[in-house]
Amino acid sequence: MPESVYIHIPFCTHICYYCDFNKVFLKGQPVDDYLQAMRLEMEHTFQQFPPKQIKTIFIGGGTPTALNENQLTYLMKSIHAFVQFDSNIEFSIEANPGDLTVEKLKILKHYGVNRLSLGVQSFNDELLQAIGRSHQAKDVYVTIDEARRLGFNNISIDLMYGLPNQTIQDVRHSLDEFFQLNLEHCSAYSLIVEPKTIFYNLMRKGNLPLPSEDIEATMYELMMDEMEGHGYKQYEVSNYAKKGFESKHNLVYWNNDHYYGIGAGAHSYINAVRRSNIGPVNKYIQAVKENGHAIREEVTLSKKEQIEEEMFLGLRKTEGVSIKKFQEKFSIHPLEYYREEIEKLTNKQLIEVNHRFIRLSKQGRMLGNLVFQEFIK
Repeated sequence: MPESVYIHIPFCTHICYYCDFNKVFLKGQPVDDYLQAMRLEMEHTFQQFPPKQIKTIFIGGGTPTALNENQLTYLMKSIHAFVQFDSNIEFSIEANPGDLTVEKLKILKHYGVNRLSLGVQSFNDELLQAIGRSHQAKDVYVTIDEARRLGFNNISIDLMYGLPNQTIQDVRHSLDEFFQLNLEHCSAYSLIVEPKTIFYNLMRKGNLPLPSEDIEATMYELMMDEMEGHGYKQYEVSNYAKKGFESKHNLVYWNNDHYYGIGAGAHSYINAVRRSNIGPVNKYIQAVKENGHAIREEVTLSKKEQIEEEMFLGLRKTEGVSIKKFQEKFSIHPLEYYREEIEKLTNKQLIEVNHRFIRLSKQGRMLGNLVFQEFIK
C-alpha cells in the first residue's frame, strides 16, 4: 500500500499567468463543502486501500494557504483523523509569500507540518508582476523570518527561469538572494507555456518575449553550477537540497512508488493502477457525496508501461535508475531490455552507466526530454 498522500486545494486568491494546474479563483467557491468532501474521500480511500504507515504528506494547489484559519484547522483535523503520525513523517504544504500569516503558521506548526514550500519564483518585483504573482520580494523575507521564529527548519522555495524578458543577471540575483536566506531546498523550473494559460494566449498572438533556447540553457547551467558551489546537491533535474533535506514526498514520484491522491483533479497510483479525479470543484463535491470518491479515469499499467515509467521517472534523479531495484521489480536486467537505447545514448554522452546505476550525464540533464523519450518503446 502507498506510504504517501497528496492532498489538492484548488483555490487561489490570484491566478498566475503561467499556471495550468487545477485551480479556481477563491471568491464565491464552496470551500467548506469541498473540505468536507475531501474528508469523505479520505475516509473512503483509506477504507478501500488501508495504509500501513504514512511517511509523507504533501498539500498542494492551487494555494492551500488561501484557506482561512478555521478552514485550515478543519483540514488539519481531517488529516489527523485518518493518518497516524510519528516523528519521522514529512508533512509539507505549499504557500504563497504574503498569504502565510503568523496565525496560519501557528496552526500548521501545531498540527505537525514540518516543511514549507514557498512559491517565490523570482526576487525581481517587476518580473513578479509580469508573470501575475501577487506578492513582492519583501513578503518573502517577512514570511521566512516568521516561519523561522516559530521553529520551521525545513523551508523550500520555487524559482523560475526562462520567463518573459528575464535576463541571466536576474537569475543570478535570485540565486544570490536564495543563498543569503540559507534555506534548505530549492526547486528551479524553466517556464513551460501550457495551453489554457494567459501566457499561451499571449504567445499565440506573438506578445510573449521569451529568452532564446541558448539563453535558457545558460540559465539552467548557471543554476546547476551555483547550487553545487554553495553546497546544494542537485538530486533531481530541477531540485537542489542541503544534505538530508531532499523532498521525500517528491522522491516517491521519481522512484515510481505508490501514493494516494485526494481532492479535485488529484492523481493516485495504487497497485499499478493510475487514477485521476474529477477536476471541477462542484462536480467533485457531488461525486464524493454520491460515491465516496470522485474517480474520473482508471488506467491499469501493463508491465511494459511500468518499465517505461521506471526509466523516465528514475532518470530525473541525479543518482539515476537503480539496476538492482529494476531487476527486483521486473525480473529483467535494464541493460538487456534497453540494450540499443543505452548504447546509443552512452555513445552520445547523454547517459552514464556503472554496475549500480544508469544516470544522466550533465549534458543529458540539459537535454533530459530527448533522453526520456528514447525509453518509451
